[in-house]
Amino acid sequence: MANTSNQALPIGYQLNDYKIVKVLSTGGFSLVYLAHDQNKRTVAIKEYMPTNLALREDGHTVLINTEDDSVTFKHGLKCFFEEGLALAKIDHKNIIRVLNFFRANNTVYMVMQYERGKPLQDFILAQEQPLDEAFVRKLFAEMLNGLREVHSQKLLHLDIKPANIYIRQDNSPVLLDFGSARQILTGVHAKLVPSFTPGFASPEHYIDRKQLGPWSDIYSLGASMYSCLSRASPLAANLRTVNDVLIPAQKLGKNIYSEHFLIIIDSCLALNPLERPKSVFSLQKDLMQSFVFEEKKLSKIGQLKKFLNSSR
Repeated sequence: MANTSNQALPIGYQLNDYKIVKVLSTGGFSLVYLAHDQNKRTVAIKEYMPTNLALREDGHTVLINTEDDSVTFKHGLKCFFEEGLALAKIDHKNIIRVLNFFRANNTVYMVMQYERGKPLQDFILAQEQPLDEAFVRKLFAEMLNGLREVHSQKLLHLDIKPANIYIRQDNSPVLLDFGSARQILTGVHAKLVPSFTPGFASPEHYIDRKQLGPWSDIYSLGASMYSCLSRASPLAANLRTVNDVLIPAQKLGKNIYSEHFLIIIDSCLALNPLERPKSVFSLQKDLMQSFVFEEKKLSKIGQLKKFLNSSR
């Protein structure tokens, strides 16, 4: 009998036109590899590999655990493949670029552009104070351009968090980790229900997944902006629905961030989806309007100070 395990593909393994260099990350639904193509270009490759449904045989072939798991595995594989098709149509600088996708080893692979930089999470942890407001607003307003494109393709992210917001060396953001579990799978496919991150997941993640939508991503955006202020994950939404002791951004960030920005953060974190910004476009508009307002106000204050100094 062949030795089976959930280990990743071996280093140096030739996967179609790509040579595996190392494992970048592992998760419940997929593995991500660093690889080189035939032109020595560096890429990231995501492999559909739900560890509770399948095992690895002979170092590369993916085998479904049981016959009962077969339907669920194949449904998830179909969703992964369809999502690759949809994301491949999105050519936006703020969304991870899908370059190729193919079938091999009894599963599906998604080849993505490899980005150099650091996750927003690293920026947050490296600072002893909240991140600069202008930096945060510009970062999220720019990233929302890409998320608007994603939502227009009827896709959701459902795991937006600082660890999945990558900041390139030129300070531009790119949203990562569009995985196979981003489709809402329930009922017979319950084993493929997407994982999420407490603190950044919306109340709908816990209560009724049929209610997940763009508004759920908006909650996660608010939680991510909140963490730029608090330098920590917000209280998990399921705990908030029982006893909401989350300190409002307007209180936590008073005299640190502008009131307009703090109001935006709190509105995104509303437990009731109807109380959140109506769309990503609406949120982006609010971010930019308040940003322009504050810039004008600061400019006027600067002009006043300059006038007063020149009058002395």
